[in-house]
Amino acid sequence: MPDPDLLIRTAGEMRFSNYLLWQVSYAEFYVTDVCWPEFREPELARGDSRVRGPQSQVRRVERE
Repeated sequence: MPDPDLLIRTAGEMRFSNYLLWQVSYAEFYVTDVCWPEFREPELARGDSRVRGPQSQVRRVERE
């Protein structure tokens, strides 16, 4: 299974509690105030567009 490209954290939580700590070392992080039960596709699209939008920088990372 490949490493994730995007980690979404709901309810405004900024901590990651060692969850997939090594796997998300090159991932983009998106933190939203929306709680998990209310998290729907529009919020996912908003997070994806913020991370991959035109103003985001393209990072070149060599993975082994």
